Amino acid sequence: MREPNISVGIDIGSTKIITCVGKFEDGNIDIIGMGESPNQGIRKGVIVDIEETVSGITSSILEAERMAGCQIQGAVVGISGPFIENELSKGVIAISNPVGEITPEDVARVTEAAKAIPTKPNREVLHVIPQNYIIDGNEVIKDPLGMTGIRLEVISNIVTASSNAVKSLIKSVDQANIGVEELVFSPLATAKLLLSKRQLEMGVMLIDIGASATSYAAYEDGEITICGVIPIGSTHITNDIAIGLRTNLELADLIKLKYGYALPDKVDEKESIDLSKLDKHEEGEVKIKYVSEIIEARLSEIFSLIQENLRKHDCNEALPAGIVLTGGGSKIMGIVEMTKEKMRLPAKIGAPVLEITGLIDKVGDPVYSTCIGLMLWGKDKAREPNRMNFNFDVRGVGTVVDKVKTIFKNFIP
Repeated sequence: MREPNISVGIDIGSTKIITCVGKFEDGNIDIIGMGESPNQGIRKGVIVDIEETVSGITSSILEAERMAGCQIQGAVVGISGPFIENELSKGVIAISNPVGEITPEDVARVTEAAKAIPTKPNREVLHVIPQNYIIDGNEVIKDPLGMTGIRLEVISNIVTASSNAVKSLIKSVDQANIGVEELVFSPLATAKLLLSKRQLEMGVMLIDIGASATSYAAYEDGEITICGVIPIGSTHITNDIAIGLRTNLELADLIKLKYGYALPDKVDEKESIDLSKLDKHEEGEVKIKYVSEIIEARLSEIFSLIQENLRKHDCNEALPAGIVLTGGGSKIMGIVEMTKEKMRLPAKIGAPVLEITGLIDKVGDPVYSTCIGLMLWGKDKAREPNRMNFNFDVRGVGTVVDKVKTIFKNFIP
């Protein structure tokens, strides 16, 4: 068991693994430890080398422990990748109370009933997120507790993941001698750090451009409406630049971040880069506009696929609070302007909506948003006993046994 005022989040990404240790006292949030290690055990968001991933987790944990001055035994672990899916499901029960009053047990039972969906084989339920309750056909009830009726229904958003991906992830963390307190779809945790209650109520979308994939989550009226993963990330942009310029990946990544711009129309045609000044093994000049065209093409593809998914699920694209960008890919210059243009919504780079002390240089860096969000998720789980809890049988190498302990309230991050 971890100390009640300590929470740990582990973000296992395609290029690096980051561990965040937070301490909570007197209402203050203090980041006391951060560990970071490269990871070569994941391809396209899927673990392909458990031994390499275990090594990365162990190194990240050890660094965080040294900095925090405490031993880490368990953590909230993020999960993301093209194997994530979400769909709406309805659960229906008869109210058990003889007088018809809805109790916490009724809410727990109807939430559990919503999980009984004919999903594809080999899927594990990560989250069951109630959106609206229905009592005897009367819709749009946010909190049915204490109301009376005969039949209770719930419309829930079900987030699932591939069983194999879940098992591999849990096995990797377990072999690093860390207990998995909860598996969380990463954008839901990141939202805790970057999205305010007002944004969630108005309607907002979080887009996390990671190395090998881009994950997103849209909220409206305080509830999540859709989430998912696009199998394209900032590494794909780097690869495109390397191919286009016929140069190595390290130099391509440097050019992307230092000279690249997401909107080629805003770049002077005469601006160029002398490659020999960046790498003595390279020669020739490259037009910055050409680099920007490569970046724009990939980002346009990402945004188009997100819009396509929104339309496929009949989700509202008019989100007044706009788009909040995070992840390493959000560091590309001009990406905010491009997002506004392509998505036709307000956009900005995500910034913490909570006051956090400690390693504040990490707090404002989009690369660390997810691991901090996972740490905050663990804090809220410990503080809010009536939040749904998902237990993972690590000894069974990943069988998910999610138990509804009581009502699922206040899911707003």
